[in-house]
Amino acid sequence: MSGILAGKRILVTGVITDGSIAFHAAKVAQEQGAEVLLTGFGRLSLVERIAKRLPEAVPVIELDVGNQEHLDGLADKIREHWGEDARVDGIVHSIAFGPQGAFDFLGAAWEDVSTAVHISAYSLKSLTMACLPLMHEGSSVVGLTFDAQIAWPKYDWMGVAKAALESTNRYLARDLGPKGIRCNLVSAGPIKSMAAKSIPGFEELADVWNHRAPIGWELSDPEPAGRGVAALLSDFFPRTTGEIVHVDGGVHMMGA
Repeated sequence: MSGILAGKRILVTGVITDGSIAFHAAKVAQEQGAEVLLTGFGRLSLVERIAKRLPEAVPVIELDVGNQEHLDGLADKIREHWGEDARVDGIVHSIAFGPQGAFDFLGAAWEDVSTAVHISAYSLKSLTMACLPLMHEGSSVVGLTFDAQIAWPKYDWMGVAKAALESTNRYLARDLGPKGIRCNLVSAGPIKSMAAKSIPGFEELADVWNHRAPIGWELSDPEPAGRGVAALLSDFFPRTTGEIVHVDGGVHMMGA
């Protein structure tokens, strides 16, 4: 099969519905020639059902990034599907979670904040390290962020967690660069997904894009962000690392 990801093996996390960016990253990756594995957490049967909606149905590995045993066993789980000589050419990190308390900046307890930072930011490092034995020069890690340069309405400690994610990406790029492994992020505009439903005031936050995206933005279309992820997984960015590519309709660069 031809395509910019032909022959590559990509691990995609964070697929919950077929309306998620992670699903569309997996879909575009397959369309561009990649072999894909998904990970799921919690309602694994739901993820397995969604996986069948991809152009080619794929296996799903159970993975809770907050569970060290799951992380320690991830490489072996991948080998079960791709063989003893398995390799990971790319990782898609599409994992974020904040308890409801994390959306109250002044009232949040450290317990809620630490959970948000652990699952949403630290997991980029822990997931990458879990896969590192199977990675090689030319492998690519791509995570998803939501622009952490500014303070968004209602986003609160999740915005802080995304800032931590963006910093984590830079340090990963620094430390894995000598191994030839690239680490980048796609900063996507808001998508009406299952994850969005857990954000109090999401509609107010997303409404910014209705007025400030110069090239336009469609809340119900995750494919542009999925294409951005696939591009960064490819060999077309061989010396790009520690970068944040905005796929947000241009909102990030608009002044007041």
